[in-house]
Amino acid sequence: MKIIFAGTPQFAADHLSTLLNQAEHEVIAVYTQPDRPSGRGKKTVVSPVKTLALEHAIPVMQPTSLKAAEQQVVLKSFHADLMVVAAYGLILPQAVLELPRLGCINIHASLLPHWRGAAPVERAIIAGDKTTGITIMQMAAGLDTGDILLRGHCSIDPLETGDSLRKKLTLIGQSLLIQAIAELNNETAVHIPQDDSDSSYAKKIEKTEGCIDWHANVEVIDRTIRAFTSTTACFTFLANQRLRITAAQASENHQPEANIGSIVAINKDYLSVQCGTGQLRIYELQIPGAKAMSIGALLNGRANFFRVGDCFSHIASVTNH
Repeated sequence: MKIIFAGTPQFAADHLSTLLNQAEHEVIAVYTQPDRPSGRGKKTVVSPVKTLALEHAIPVMQPTSLKAAEQQVVLKSFHADLMVVAAYGLILPQAVLELPRLGCINIHASLLPHWRGAAPVERAIIAGDKTTGITIMQMAAGLDTGDILLRGHCSIDPLETGDSLRKKLTLIGQSLLIQAIAELNNETAVHIPQDDSDSSYAKKIEKTEGCIDWHANVEVIDRTIRAFTSTTACFTFLANQRLRITAAQASENHQPEANIGSIVAINKDYLSVQCGTGQLRIYELQIPGAKAMSIGALLNGRANFFRVGDCFSHIASVTNH
């Protein structure tokens, strides 16, 4: 079967790799997001999908949109049997959905119709969901509204991170993808319409969401830090310094007299910070000009960097620490 693959991040690249290992299928073209500057140095970053495609000498297309007629002519010229989409980042117009012989299918990281949209992994963790999964769907013009072909479930563990959950979902998705393609090719696929009344929306993650609101429920803060492990860093300010929180856990301890956001305890393993409810134990963080490190490692080198009573904030202060 001749397949066009469309995707951008590592989650998509892992599914592309699965297709490349299937002798009965030929990936004839790859679509991915344009190269863009990223990070403090604003260096141009190539997507994991593009990197993998180039390693296998597959033509790579990087349009900013597929709505233009000329882009649709190019896509049509590949004469694909199927288009497989995974975390691509562009909306596919109806004209594109109809070009491949078997249409377009999407590998979505939730149990549709729950968490339609751009960030299903992060939203599920932040919401405190206990289960999620992968849905292989036949794509339609709406946002993740097409018929369900296959679904696979997995648990969200109490200390699950965005990265660990994506790894679990990838293994499920890789297996279901091959099954779905076979069923479409054999004309045995079962199309199940989604129940729109049971839907929820996983909106795109904004960088500002990483700023910790210490007045919030400590469980929500905990889940947000874990959800954002490799997407949007969770951060806070101590005086004029921006600190990234990379590992933390909620605690039921509470000191009503303590200021919200203040450090109430320091030991060799963690800092305890007062939140709106409970306390957050911070085990690992990143200070300006350094890599993420454990609290123990940081205090070994800079014993007085933190003091009980210091207060974290959502904005930088002009006062030196």
